[in-house]
Amino acid sequence: MIHRTLALLIALCLVSLPLAAAEKQRIFNRVEHHSVESSDGVEIAYYTAGEGPTVLFLHGFPDQWLTWSVQMEALEDSYRVAAMDLRGYNRSGKPEEIESYERPQLQRDVMAVIDDLGASDVILVGHDWGGGISWRFAMAHPEKVNKLIICNLTHPSGYEAVRLNMTEEQKANMNYIDRFQSPDAASFFTAEGLAQRWEHDPEIHKEYLQGYERSSFDGMLNYYRASYDQFNPTQATERPQLQMPVLQIHGLDDSAVDKEGLRDTWNWIDADYTLVTLPGVGHNVQNEAADAVARNMRSWLDARR
Repeated sequence: MIHRTLALLIALCLVSLPLAAAEKQRIFNRVEHHSVESSDGVEIAYYTAGEGPTVLFLHGFPDQWLTWSVQMEALEDSYRVAAMDLRGYNRSGKPEEIESYERPQLQRDVMAVIDDLGASDVILVGHDWGGGISWRFAMAHPEKVNKLIICNLTHPSGYEAVRLNMTEEQKANMNYIDRFQSPDAASFFTAEGLAQRWEHDPEIHKEYLQGYERSSFDGMLNYYRASYDQFNPTQATERPQLQMPVLQIHGLDDSAVDKEGLRDTWNWIDADYTLVTLPGVGHNVQNEAADAVARNMRSWLDARR
C-alpha cells in the first residue's frame, strides 16, 4: 500500500512538471505582440502582459523592448505592462529619412501606442533615449501621464546645464554624439557585437541577436542626427513644470549621462519627486541592477495606487 501511494505521488508530480515549467516561462516567450501605425505611417511594435493600470516602457540606444524583461515580470501580476520597440528597432518600422526621427515624431509614436492600448493615461517609464522621450512627452501631454519613471537620463534642463558648462572630461565622455554624425557610423555596429553583453544568458541572447538583425543601425543613429543642434545648446530653455509624481533611478557610474545633471531636478517638478541613486552601477541600470530597479519601481508604484 505504501509503495502504491508513493508511486501515485511520483506520477502526480511528473504530470504537474510541464505546468510548473510553463508558469515559469520568461516574459519574452509569452507577451502578446501588437503593432500600430504612427502619424506618419510607420508601424510601431509593442508587447503586453498582465492586467491593471498600464505601465508603458520605452527603451534607449541601442536597445530593444527586451531590456525591461525583469521589471515587466516584477509588475505584471498587478499592472498591465507594455513595452515599445522604438522606430528603427527590431519589429518596428525603419524609415530612412533623418527627419523621421525628430523628437516631436517620437512623441507621436508614444501617443499612437497609448491610444491603441485604449488607456486614458499611463505610467510612463523610460531609459536613455526612452527617458528623453518620456520627459518631453510628460511635459507636452501631462493628461496622458499619471506617473513618470526615468532611468539614467537626467531632466532635459539638467542635461542642458551640463552641456552648457562642460568640463574637458565631460566633453570626452560625450564626444560619441559627434562621432555618430559620420555617414559611415553604422559600420561601427554589428548585431553580434550589440548582443554580446547578453552571452551569459543564452535564451535572451538569442532574442536580442534576432532583434538586432531586424534593426536598422542607421535608424538608431538618426536619433542623434535629427537632434544634433539640441545637443549643443547656447542658452537655457524654459520648460513647463511637471505635475505628476516622478521616480528617477540613476546609476552613479554612468559616463554617458553625467550625474551632475541631477542637480535642481526638484525645481522642475511641482509634485512628489523621488530620486534613487545606485553607486557602482553604470548607464544600463535596468540591466546592471535589474532586481533593485524592479523592487524600487514596484514599491514606489504600490505606495501610490
